[in-house]
Amino acid sequence: MAPYSLLVTRLQKALCVRQYHVASVLCQRAKVAMSHFEPNEYIRYDLLEKNINIVRKRLNRPLTLSEKIVYGHLDDPANQEIERGKTYLRLRPDRVAMQDATAQMAMLQFISSGLPKVAVPSTIHCDHLIEAQLGGEKDLRRAKDINQEVYNFLATAGAKYGVGFWRPGSGIIHQIILENYAYPGVLLIGTDSHTPNGGGLGGICIGVGGADAVDVMAGIPWELKCPKVIGVKLTGSLSGWTSPKDVILKVAGILTVKGGTGAIVEYHGPGVDSISCTGMATICNMGAEIGATTSVFPYNHRMKKYLSKTGRADIANLAEEFKDHLVPDPGCQYDQVIEINLNELKPHINGPFTPDLAHPVAEVGTVAEKEGWPLDIRVGLIGSCTNSSYEDMGRSAAVAKQALAHGLKCKSQFTITPGSEQIRATIERDGYAQILRDVGGIVLANACGPCIGQWDRKDIKKGEKNTIVTSYNRNFTGRNDANPETHAFVTSPEIVTALAIAGTLKFNPETDFLTGKDGKKFKLEAPDADELPRSDFDPGQDTYQHPPKDSSGQRVDVSPTSQRLQLLEPFDKWDGKDLEDLQILIKVKGKCTTDHISAAGPWLKFRGHLDNISNNLLIGAINIENGKANSVRNAVTQEFGPVPDTARYYKKHGIRWVVIGDENYGEGSSREHAALEPRHLGGRAIITKSFARIHETNLKKQGLLPLTFADPSDYNKIHPVDKLTIQGLKDFAPGKPLKCVIKHPNGTQETILLNHTFNETQIEWFRAGSALNRMKELQQ
Repeated sequence: MAPYSLLVTRLQKALCVRQYHVASVLCQRAKVAMSHFEPNEYIRYDLLEKNINIVRKRLNRPLTLSEKIVYGHLDDPANQEIERGKTYLRLRPDRVAMQDATAQMAMLQFISSGLPKVAVPSTIHCDHLIEAQLGGEKDLRRAKDINQEVYNFLATAGAKYGVGFWRPGSGIIHQIILENYAYPGVLLIGTDSHTPNGGGLGGICIGVGGADAVDVMAGIPWELKCPKVIGVKLTGSLSGWTSPKDVILKVAGILTVKGGTGAIVEYHGPGVDSISCTGMATICNMGAEIGATTSVFPYNHRMKKYLSKTGRADIANLAEEFKDHLVPDPGCQYDQVIEINLNELKPHINGPFTPDLAHPVAEVGTVAEKEGWPLDIRVGLIGSCTNSSYEDMGRSAAVAKQALAHGLKCKSQFTITPGSEQIRATIERDGYAQILRDVGGIVLANACGPCIGQWDRKDIKKGEKNTIVTSYNRNFTGRNDANPETHAFVTSPEIVTALAIAGTLKFNPETDFLTGKDGKKFKLEAPDADELPRSDFDPGQDTYQHPPKDSSGQRVDVSPTSQRLQLLEPFDKWDGKDLEDLQILIKVKGKCTTDHISAAGPWLKFRGHLDNISNNLLIGAINIENGKANSVRNAVTQEFGPVPDTARYYKKHGIRWVVIGDENYGEGSSREHAALEPRHLGGRAIITKSFARIHETNLKKQGLLPLTFADPSDYNKIHPVDKLTIQGLKDFAPGKPLKCVIKHPNGTQETILLNHTFNETQIEWFRAGSALNRMKELQQ
C-alpha cells in the first residue's frame, strides 16, 4: 500500500482541495489577516469579488447580500447550478469553529479520517461543560477538575491537528467569534446552532453538525442546499425600552419555529443603522429559533466601529474598500419580505415552552392569568450567547442602578452570565458587574450555563410549577433546569432585570410603578448605555492556546476504559437490499427537538462517548401510544420500558427499527448526537411530516434515511405496532420517491410514498454507511 501521505495527496487532488496556506499567498490586492491569531492567513475579498462577478454575469440580475457571500464562496462559480431552494451548492468556507460538547465528536471523526492536519483555520471553544452552581470562579475550578480528561483530549487533539484551543473560562463560542474571527463577507461554519450570531458582523455563519465540520477541515467542498432569501426591511429606529432582541422576538412570532427553514434571513432598510453591531448579532443569533439557515446584516458604520474597537481596524478599512460586495444590490429580489417599523415596535416576551409564542410585555401578565401560568418570577437570568455584550450588561446595570437608588433589590433570584473573558473583565473594570451584584445578582462563569441546562438549580423541586425569565434564545420544555413544569420566557436583558426587580410577570416597566424603600412610588426610566466601552476593552486573562508549528511529537490519548471518550468504529455499509420489516421504536407525538432526542444537561459529560450517551436516546419524546415520555412497547416482549433499553434489545436481536415523527422533527440545537445515537443503536430510518435543516443533514451524514410523508396525513396510517418495509433503495435517486409498505398486525397492508431530499453525493453516503466511510473510500 502507498504511504498514507501519498493517499492524502491523491485525495486532495481528486477533490480539488484548496489548502489554505496556498490560498493565503494569492491575495495580491491587500494582505489583511483573518485574525490576530492567524497572521499568515489572509482575507480573500479579491476572490469573493471575482466569484460574485462570474455569478452575476451568469444570472444576469441583482444579487442579495446573502447570495453575494454564499455564491462568492462557490467551489466552481462558472459551472455551479444555482436555483434557490432546489440545487445543492458546493462551497469553500473560510473557517470552522467548534464548541467543546460537539468538538469531541467532531475531533473523534477527524481522527478517524486519518488526515494529518486541518485544511482551513479552525478553533475549539470550551463553553458548554461548566455547570452554574455557586458562582464564576468556583464553578470554573470545579469544571476544570471534573472535565480534565475531556479538556486534555481537546487541547492535545487541537495541538496535533492544527486547531486553536480556547481554554475553559474564555467565554461562549459565539461571543469569541464576534470579537476575534467574524468579519464582513466571511463564510464560517460552526458546530452549534447559534453560529449565525456572526451575521451581526456581516458574515454568513452557519450552524452544522460535526461531520460537516470534518468535511471542511478535510478540505472537501461543503454542500448546502441553495437557500431561499427572506428579506426583513427595518424602518424607523429603536428607542426607549425596545431593544434589538424585540426585533427577533417579533420575527419569531411572525414566522414561527419553522418559517425560516431553508432560507437565509437578510435584514436591510434604513432602520438597520439604529442597531448596534452586537444588537445585530443578537437578532442573527436567535434566527436559529425560526429554523433559518442563517441571518445576516449588511456592512455599515456600526460594524466598522465594532471592528475598530476590537482591534481590527485593518479589516474595517479593507471592508470599506470592498463595501459594494458587502451590501445587497439595488433592486435585488427576496422570496418573501417582512416589514417592521422600529418606531412602533414594543418590548416583547416570548414563551413559555416555545420561542415563537410572542407577547408584548404589556400584555403577558394578562395572558398568563388567563392561561394559568405562574405570575411570580422565581429567577431572572441575563447573558448567554444571545445577549451578553457590553451594551447588554450596561443597559441591565442602568435598570439596576435606578432600583438601588430607591433602596430596592431583586425580588427574584438573579444571575448574570458574561459572554467572554473580555466582557467579564471590562464590566468589572467599569463597575457594571458590581451594580448587578448589589441589586442581588450572582455573576456566573463565562460559559453557556443555564441556557443549555448546565444549572444545578436548588430553589425548586422537579415537577414544581414555576416561572423564570431569561435573555436566552431557547425555552423548550425542561431545557434550562430539566423541570418540565418550569415556564421559561425569553426577553431582553433589561426587561429581565426589571421583571426580576418587580418579581412578577404583571409588571410593565413602560407604565407601571414600583414602591421604593421610603414608601414612595417611582417609575423606571428606559435604560441608556454605551454601545461599546469608552476605553479599550480589557482583555482579561490570556486563555488561548496556539497550535504548535511542529506537532509531530504530539500525542492524543483516549483510554479504552474511559467513560467520557471513545474512539469511533465505522458504521456498517448498506447491504444493497430494501429495508424490510422495520420495527417502530416510537411514534412521536408533537414537538420533538434535538433536546428531546439527545438531552443536554447532565448528559453533556458523555458527548465524547457514543455508547454511553446513547442511553439518553429519545427519552424526552412523547410516545403517541401512551402519552408518556421514555416509555415504549417492546414488540417482542410486549412490555413497556425506556426507549434506549428497547433500542438496545432490538439491536442485540438483529431487529432494525424506524422512528415516526411529527412536524419540524429535530428543531433546535445542531447536536449530531441526535443522529449518531439512533444509528449506533440500530436505527435505519426516520420518517416524519417535516425536518429541521441541520438535523436532516446530520441524519444523512450518519447513513440514516430521513424521509417525509408525501401526504402528511399518512402519519395517521402508521401505528406503533405496525412493521414497515422501505422499497426502491436499489434505484435510489434524487427526486425519486421511495415506497413504504405498512404491515398491520391483522395481516393487511397498505403502501404510501415517502419523499426525500438526497442528492447524488448524499446517496453515496447512505450506500457507504456514512459520510465518513465515504471519505475513507475516496482515500483508497
